[in-house]
Amino acid sequence: MASKAHSSAEITELYIQRIKMLDHRGPTLRSVIAISPNALEQARASDARRKAGKLKGPLDGVPVLIKDNIETRELPTTAGSLALKDNWTRRDAPLVALLRAQGAVILGKTNLSEWANIRSTNSMSGWSAVGGLVRNPYALDRTSCGSSSGSGAAVAASLAPVAVGTETDGSVVCPSAMNGLVGLKPTLGLVSRTRVVPISHSQDTPGPMARTVKDTAILFSAMVGSDPEDAATKDAGRYRRDYAAALSDTALRGTRVGVWRPQMAADLSAKFDAALEQLRLAGAVLVDVKLPELNGLGEAESLVLYTELKADLEAYLATTPPSVKTRTLADVVAFNEANRAAEMPFFGQEGFLRAQRTKGLADPEYVAARARSQRQASVEGIDAMLKAGNVHLLVTPTYGTPWLSDPAHGDQFTGPSASELPAVSGYPHLTVPMGLVNGLPAGLSFIGTAYSEQMLLNAGYAYEQASHARVVPTYRRSVPADLGPRGD
Repeated sequence: MASKAHSSAEITELYIQRIKMLDHRGPTLRSVIAISPNALEQARASDARRKAGKLKGPLDGVPVLIKDNIETRELPTTAGSLALKDNWTRRDAPLVALLRAQGAVILGKTNLSEWANIRSTNSMSGWSAVGGLVRNPYALDRTSCGSSSGSGAAVAASLAPVAVGTETDGSVVCPSAMNGLVGLKPTLGLVSRTRVVPISHSQDTPGPMARTVKDTAILFSAMVGSDPEDAATKDAGRYRRDYAAALSDTALRGTRVGVWRPQMAADLSAKFDAALEQLRLAGAVLVDVKLPELNGLGEAESLVLYTELKADLEAYLATTPPSVKTRTLADVVAFNEANRAAEMPFFGQEGFLRAQRTKGLADPEYVAARARSQRQASVEGIDAMLKAGNVHLLVTPTYGTPWLSDPAHGDQFTGPSASELPAVSGYPHLTVPMGLVNGLPAGLSFIGTAYSEQMLLNAGYAYEQASHARVVPTYRRSVPADLGPRGD
């Protein structure tokens, strides 16, 4: 746009046509639920500002896709559920309003794991009753992970330059890693959660997803801001800045990096070793660190999530228009039972049923679990590893590689998972492509303490510039047998 090679309207139209070609036909990725009816109108308004020399910032005229649990005024916000198919609030979530105020073109809404993957303990990531199953553009029979599955697949397939996802535990970093993207789960409280269909006020946060660290930093910069309706963001204004401006390919020189090496398959371990060598060559000082024993963390986190799900979801449903008939979690459970063929053809709603049995935010067990899980993940987890190694940040594989999408058995998580500690602690977590392992994407995680986004982005950028590890997808129907995973 700056070079006048294409206008925002031309670029937006090209993305719309590409969505129709790849998402609705061709590979049929099913990553985009709906295109904004006024996308071209937004783009033309940006072109007029550019012509008048009145641009609102680096995102002006740039198409952005929004996960469909985040409200935009042009379209319903469904969270992938038919129970919310008429949830057209005609309002923007504050984070969307921020993007719009900076000239971004709200291109459309992305598919997701229904209800952000909290409905069932046996779910198949990337599936929703509204949008169907998202397919991974690297191998169409593989998962795009979740719950921001559509945001991950769409940006990987160049259906938009950037997208917004949300994370409670892994839902930005997993689909980013498994679709060969950069994804940032920010420090909790930097980005507003108001008018986002919730799971947990202790862990929910929107985050940016893109093909490069710089694009991720630009989008993140536009998302940070205080929101009077979200108390967690009261200090966010102190952290508003241009996170892309400081990026440098020399940022790792002299940086002490803690190497967190979980158990993993031999092929992923070899890729991780290669990434560590790139970090070393870029100037990082590598120090091995070990994960402390954190007994009971998973159980405590689960109690927190299910307790807050009931309270937070019902608070959200109370704000929806009269066209939405499900006003409580019990209503949603009943709706799913009444519409079992459409809503539960592959998996049930064990998560919702567990949430329904919780005892509320005043329950002493919940209060204790929340304090315990956050202490274990922060002070006894990430902070302890940083202190033990005298390091600035941690690196570890984000996850394994994408597994087969399996409606009969649900998700088959294999290999490591780096998301829990930063998710529970509320600390930032950046994933950057490590390249392909047996033809499938894998991600490298950069994890730090609260508000260390600039340091993580700097480190991730330096690694990205040294490795050039991202490989574009080729929409294979499956991974060839000779590239299948091998050995532990």
